[in-house]
Amino acid sequence: MAGRPPAVAVELWCWRHPRAEGAAGRCIGRTDLAVDPRRAKRLAHRIRAAARRHGLPHAVAVSPLRRCHDVGRWLRRWGWQVTVDVRLHEIDFGAWDGQPWSRIAWTEVEAWQADLLDHPPGGGETLRSLAVRVQSVVDSSAPGPRLVVTHGGWVNALRVVVAGGDGPLDAAHWPAPVRCGALWRQDVRRSA
Repeated sequence: MAGRPPAVAVELWCWRHPRAEGAAGRCIGRTDLAVDPRRAKRLAHRIRAAARRHGLPHAVAVSPLRRCHDVGRWLRRWGWQVTVDVRLHEIDFGAWDGQPWSRIAWTEVEAWQADLLDHPPGGGETLRSLAVRVQSVVDSSAPGPRLVVTHGGWVNALRVVVAGGDGPLDAAHWPAPVRCGALWRQDVRRSA
């Protein structure tokens, strides 16, 4: 179509961080939990192997939280270019962050479920704000593959909000996060 810039494809290779220590039963967003160094190294090995197998660049962007950043430290030791990108942060759950789910009033969770995109859970960040951060990563990425180590909520925002996933945007249709250490690959088309 005349006057419209051509679309380019960005291939996002998103690994969710290794399982964090002390996360079970808690609402974890920006809470900076540690990961077992062996888990961080294992994920770094898997990323390195995927790069070899698929001819990917030896460059990765990581969230500043330890559960992602520690993976980047291993890759940096092996000669990779590692960039810390605050836009890869997990959603900010405000007052809920770090709390046991059992201490969060169910009426507050229901309020978030009723307005999933625009209600700030715990007074923190809305999913719409998270989606804006995710979109900014997509928009600033060069065509081709981009490797990131990030969080389950970030990947879901990519899957559902930014990439236009299937189904309505409500709590009943929000996908379960990818498992810790797993890869989610998403091709996103954007204007050049």
